[in-house]
Amino acid sequence: MEIAVKAGGELVTTDVLHSIKINGIRIDAIERGTGTPLLFLHPGIGIDRAAPVLDRLASHARLIAPTHPGFGNSEQPPTFDSVDDLSYFYLDLLDELDLKNVTLVGVSLGGWIAAAMAIKSTARIARLVLANPVGIKVGGRETRDIADIYAMPEKEFNERAYADPTIGARDYKTMAEADVRAAARNREATARYAWSPYMHDPKLKARLHRIKIPTLFLWGDCDRILSEHYGRAYASMIPGARFELVAKAGHFPHLEQADKFARRVHAFMDER
Repeated sequence: MEIAVKAGGELVTTDVLHSIKINGIRIDAIERGTGTPLLFLHPGIGIDRAAPVLDRLASHARLIAPTHPGFGNSEQPPTFDSVDDLSYFYLDLLDELDLKNVTLVGVSLGGWIAAAMAIKSTARIARLVLANPVGIKVGGRETRDIADIYAMPEKEFNERAYADPTIGARDYKTMAEADVRAAARNREATARYAWSPYMHDPKLKARLHRIKIPTLFLWGDCDRILSEHYGRAYASMIPGARFELVAKAGHFPHLEQADKFARRVHAFMDER
């Protein structure tokens, strides 16, 4: 399977993943399905190519699911240190792959990246889906809007992030070395891009009004990393954005409710 890449982008195909170079930066990317392009931006925990949601989404679209620079096995550019850098990288990716009428879907950190893209340009983006996104500060200076994931053990993180904490449990002793390395890189890269200021861009909130395309918030109702109040406040800052709860899901609704998540995204894509 090939991706049409214009001058400036390189493509090397492997038996498992595509390796794409954009402006000299190599990343891994999954591509499945046909039809309207859907760019899926993963959360800080990374992306599992065996996750059922990918096949669900690809059943109704041409799914392109990259691994962010610095995550998994993707190259870490030495000059990249902010979500702003990632947003420009993905806008360049849309240009290089000549993608049009794109449905842009982002979860958590991926939602922040997607919002940062959409305030800059929606020339190639038709619809925006944000699932439990971080990226803004809702409360006052002394209010913690987003749980500090670096100040809690993994067990507590899973209890806060999932409706069913067992879904996030990992036995690192039995995992393949490559998977352990990818998990470590995911955690390190999340800190690099989102540590200071913690999980938000102070300028993003005042720029969300620039997003003029149809926008859907999908919100796992059991999320204890973020609150529903945070999500509704975020949605209220984007003109016309719709907010929908996903039952029995936490911070990663695409993992806990893959069928529901994909159906909501597909229905949104089909709206006129």
